[in-house]
Amino acid sequence: MPQGRTERETGREADPVMDPVVSWMKRPDPFVDVPIPPDAHRVKILGIYYLHFQQPDGGDLYVTKFGRHYLQHLKLENWHEKEWFRANREKLKGTSTVYKVPSKVVNGRSINLVVKWCRVGEEVPLDTMGFNRFSDAEFNSPFEEFSLVMEMRERPSGKRIRTNRPLAIYVPPEQLELWQTGRSKSRMTQKQNKYRDVELDILRQYILIYEWVEGRSADEALVDVIPDEAAREKRLAHLTHQSLKDMKQNGFFVVDHKPAHVILRPRNNGEILRRRAGEYPYALVDFELLLRTPEYERQVELARRSSYLEHQRERFDRERDVPIPEHLRAAQLFGVDYIWGRAESTHGMVWVVGRQPDLFDYFLPERWRHTPRTLLSETAQTYYTVSKDHINLVWKVSRVGETPDIDLSSAAASEILRHGYNSPFEEFGIAMALAQSGFSVVYPRAIYVTGLTSGRAGDYVKDLSRFESHARLKAPDGSPVLSQDHTYITVWGQWKGAIAEESERHRPPCAGVDLVRAVREGLICEEDKQMLLARMTERLESAGFGAFLKPSHYLLSQEADGRLRRDSREELVLTICNFELIRKRAGEGSALDHAK
Repeated sequence: MPQGRTERETGREADPVMDPVVSWMKRPDPFVDVPIPPDAHRVKILGIYYLHFQQPDGGDLYVTKFGRHYLQHLKLENWHEKEWFRANREKLKGTSTVYKVPSKVVNGRSINLVVKWCRVGEEVPLDTMGFNRFSDAEFNSPFEEFSLVMEMRERPSGKRIRTNRPLAIYVPPEQLELWQTGRSKSRMTQKQNKYRDVELDILRQYILIYEWVEGRSADEALVDVIPDEAAREKRLAHLTHQSLKDMKQNGFFVVDHKPAHVILRPRNNGEILRRRAGEYPYALVDFELLLRTPEYERQVELARRSSYLEHQRERFDRERDVPIPEHLRAAQLFGVDYIWGRAESTHGMVWVVGRQPDLFDYFLPERWRHTPRTLLSETAQTYYTVSKDHINLVWKVSRVGETPDIDLSSAAASEILRHGYNSPFEEFGIAMALAQSGFSVVYPRAIYVTGLTSGRAGDYVKDLSRFESHARLKAPDGSPVLSQDHTYITVWGQWKGAIAEESERHRPPCAGVDLVRAVREGLICEEDKQMLLARMTERLESAGFGAFLKPSHYLLSQEADGRLRRDSREELVLTICNFELIRKRAGEGSALDHAK
C-alpha cells in the first residue's frame, strides 16, 4: 500500500545532542520564524506543533510543518470537494478506508495525497498469532499517530527511518450515529483517558492526510524482479525483518508489520533501486498500530522526569531565561512569576510557577488530572496522584468564594468569616513569601483554570470579596484572573521532607505526616503537638502573618526508618501545607500590594 513521499537525502530533521530522548522533547517550534496566515491558530498537541484552521464547513484542519508548504493544496475545495474526490480517488489495498487522491492544480502543480480515515476506537482485526501476542492492541488516535511518526522520523540517533510525510488532520463537523462509526464506547473511553491533549469525539470522523511516496509495496514490486517464489519469499522475509529491526533500533515497532508496509522505489528500466551492498532502500507506511517499544517508552518517561527536575531547579533563575514560545506568556501576580498559556484540550488556562516555559507541558490537565488518585482530605477535594510523567503531585480544588466551614463558637470565627478563603493566586503568593522568610512550605507548582463554566456561582459562591478585589487583575489574554464561573485547581509538589528544596534533593525522601496522624500513631504526644502549634503561631505572628490553620495543615517529615526529621538545632521540622486561611497582618502589607 504505497503512501506518502520518502525523506529527502539532506540529513536528519533534528539536531543531534547527547541525549536523543531529550533532543526530541526539546525540538523547536517550526512555526516561530515563518509567516503565519492570519486565520491560523498555532497549537501544540502531543508534542507536535500544528497550524489550526477553522474550515468554512465548520470542521477543523490541523496542518503540520510539512503541510505548511502545501496550504493551498490542502484547502478542502482542492481535494475534498465531493465530485472531485469521487472521480479521482483510488482505493488502496488493506482493511482500512484509505485512498490515493490527487489535489487540484494549484499554482501550476498538483500533489498526490494519501487520505485515510482513522480507525481509533474500532476493533483491531489481527490474525490469530498477532492477536495472541497483542490482544490489547488499539488503533492510534490521529494526533497520537502523527506524534509517533514524527518522533520515529526525527530521532537523532539510531537508524534513519524514511516514511511518507504527515501533512494534516482534517476533522469534519458532522456527527455520526454511534453505529455508523464502528467504534466501541469502552475502547474510545480508554483512548480519551490516555490522551486528553485534544477533545476526541466518539461521533466525529478523523481523516489523516499523508504525502504520497512514489513506489510499490515490497510484496508487489519483487514479483517482477524475483520470479522464483521461494527466493522471493526469502527476500521478503529478510526485508520485513530488517525494516522491523531498524524501527526497533529507533525504539518503535508496528503490531501488524508486513511486506505491504514496505515501499520500494522502481527505476526507469523496471528494476528496483538497490544500494551497492545489494540492499533495497525503502520507506515505511501505515502507522495506525505504531508503538514505542517498552524499553524506549521507559527511556522517554525517565527523560521527561529528568528534564522536569532540571527545569524546576532553574525555574526562577533570571540569568538562564530562555525564549518564550508565542503561545505562552510570562506573567506575575502577587510577587510570583508564572508562565501562562492555554490548555487546548479543555479550553482552560494554566499558570505554571517560574520562568521556564519548558515546564508548561508537564502541568497541562491531561498529564495529571485523570491519573489514578488518592483522596487526602475528608473536608476538601484534595488528591495525591502520580502524573503521566511520573511526578508526584497533590492537587486541590480551590474553595475561593465559599463560606469557610468552621466552628462558629470559636473565638476567631468572625475574623475567619471576614477574611474568607484566599484565591489560588494569593495562596501561591503567600506560600512563596513564607518560603523566602525561612518557613518550610510545600512547593506551589501550577494553577489550572477549567475551560468550561462550572455552575459554581449560584451553588457555592457566597463570598464575593476576592472576585471584587481581583477584578482589575487580568490574564495575558485580557480575561479576568478570577471568575465565579470557573473552577480553580492548585497543583503542589508532594512533600518529601526536604528542609531546603534544592540542597536536599540528594537525600532519601521522607513521608509527610500531619500532626493529627502523628499523635494518633504515637510519633509525638498531644503536648508536643500543642507546643509545635504554639511555636509556629508565634513565628508566623513575628513574620507578620495571621493563620487560621488546623493541626492537619502542618506536616512532619518521617524518615524511612520511622524517625522524624529534625533541623540543625535538633528541632522537629514543621511544614505548612495549606494556605487558604493565611493572611498578612494589617500594617505588614497586603498580598494584593504585590500585584500593583
